[in-house]
Amino acid sequence: MKILVVNELLEERHVERIKAAAEECGAQVLFYKKPDEIPEADYDADVIYGFAPAIVNTSKKLKWLCAPWAGVDSLMAPGYFANEDCLLTNSAGAYGVSIAEHMIAVALVMMRRLNEFFAETWSGKWLSPRPQKSLKDSRVVVLGTGDIGTNFARRAKAFEPKKIVGVCRSGKADAAVYDEVFKVEDLDKVLPEADLLAMSLPGTPETKGILSRARIALLPKGAYVINVGRGSAIDEDALYESLESGHLAGAALDVFQTEPLPLDNKLWKAKNLLITPHVAGNLTLAYTKDKNVEMFLEDLKNFVASRPLRYLVDRKLGY
Repeated sequence: MKILVVNELLEERHVERIKAAAEECGAQVLFYKKPDEIPEADYDADVIYGFAPAIVNTSKKLKWLCAPWAGVDSLMAPGYFANEDCLLTNSAGAYGVSIAEHMIAVALVMMRRLNEFFAETWSGKWLSPRPQKSLKDSRVVVLGTGDIGTNFARRAKAFEPKKIVGVCRSGKADAAVYDEVFKVEDLDKVLPEADLLAMSLPGTPETKGILSRARIALLPKGAYVINVGRGSAIDEDALYESLESGHLAGAALDVFQTEPLPLDNKLWKAKNLLITPHVAGNLTLAYTKDKNVEMFLEDLKNFVASRPLRYLVDRKLGY
């Protein structure tokens, strides 16, 4: 069995762990930093941990692709896999801590108006205090109660909000974290009660445009929106207009319909919008990298033993 690891962000300790695991199961493992470094002689790999589209698109021998990221909607196009029976796993579960911390950070920046203070102090101005808001006693709605949303909700709970409401496909989530949980079809009933809407949805046909113009209008005046899931979930024109009109007090977007965000996109100049370039997750924290590798090695043992893979993606659901 030949395993290709294609990832320039792994550290030596991760490489050694993967080598040891491969040796234990009698596999050959080769490491590459980037896909274009892989010679055609290695296109016959059985397993890929990382990103190597040329092999995935052409090799009928590939049996398992382990994506080191959570969102795999880009891999769902018909014909993307030359071998339609190739197993696909993702790393949902590795990024909750990193992205939840990002969400808490931007929530506090917006609600305490730190972005305004930062902008003025960088230009040498000393400002007087101004009205601010707090997570304490706020009504928080978490749209998407998976690993990321629940990690955020768990941390937000420490700030003593009035309540934390979860919204998801099943209508079921951790009762120790959420005060109430609703199904997605009940979203219109929930939005008018949201002081802060935190979105962490996967990219699927069902989530596309879920925060429409009509639903943005349902949010109360002065509400805030955070999106770390997929940019396709929000009507960006409607969000821009709501920020400019003052209906929304602020928004923080880490994901966009087009990435990188085009330089001529009006969102760059939207009032009270925090923009980050899809950096809430990624393999940037030591914890995230450790967890990511642990998940791959766990499923490598399952794969070798012909057991079901724990982090297998449901192709029908898209995650």
